[in-house]
Amino acid sequence: MTVKIFNRPDVQEFLNELSGMNNSEGNPRMKQITHRLMSDLFRAIDDLNITPDEYWTGVAWLNDLGANGQAGLVSPGLGLDHFIDERLDAIDADLGIENPTPRTIEGPLYVAGAPVEHGFARLDDGRDTNGHTLIMHGTVHGSDGKPLPGAQVEVWHCDTRGFYSHFDPTGLQSDFNMRRTIIADDQGRYKFRSILPSGYGVPPGSPTEKLLTALGRHGQRPAHIHLFISAPDHRKLTTQINIEGDPLINDDFAYATREGLVPHVVERSDEASIRANNLEGPFAEITFDMYLTALVDGVDNQINEQRRRAAA
Repeated sequence: MTVKIFNRPDVQEFLNELSGMNNSEGNPRMKQITHRLMSDLFRAIDDLNITPDEYWTGVAWLNDLGANGQAGLVSPGLGLDHFIDERLDAIDADLGIENPTPRTIEGPLYVAGAPVEHGFARLDDGRDTNGHTLIMHGTVHGSDGKPLPGAQVEVWHCDTRGFYSHFDPTGLQSDFNMRRTIIADDQGRYKFRSILPSGYGVPPGSPTEKLLTALGRHGQRPAHIHLFISAPDHRKLTTQINIEGDPLINDDFAYATREGLVPHVVERSDEASIRANNLEGPFAEITFDMYLTALVDGVDNQINEQRRRAAA
């Protein structure tokens, strides 16, 4: 098919009309974005000869995606979250900002309002008996490289079945299981006890899985732990670590793995370590220090306040 109509004057005028470019009402930025996105979509329909059946199949998929609340899941799956991180890295590089602790995607399963603890917290409720005990600790450093007392470390992860509290279809987890906010001590240190999480996949039969299957891709993630780190006069850091040894570390459907975010996991079975952590048996230990960066001209130029996040 060689018929193309995108460049016709009437089509270009139609794009101006539908995006509100020819009136003085509304939001100029929204108009600009809508005009660009719709222009790209019109051109794709022309260039790829997208048929009515293909178009309406896409519309039906979008309806299913919204009905299942999976826009936040397909976004990293299509690399959009990672692209935004790469772009933020490039902006920082242009400003001469180095990020000792890499940023990476947030994911869609954060829940606001987790209990606040000082220095140390236990994340898990003890019900997941398949879990291997984890002790994770480290120091939060400020932009001057010094420990940052009072820094806020928000941490969340899934259980050994791959389910997050508040999103667990089985209902077996208590509220805020494996979710805490830890205030660093007077030496900038944080520490928590939990269990090693498992990797997980997108829901079987979901709109996200159907798209990935059509692309010849899987929807699996390696085991990981999410982190928000913040402190006055510093930019909020959104990141996550992967659990060393997971076979999917370099094959994450969400493209979240980044160099510097796969800390070593040390297995501890000696009595001294077990007693020092008030445990009854062997455990895994992860040490992970984090470094925040200074505000840019007094402003956090990367914070995202508009994203809708679940609140319990």
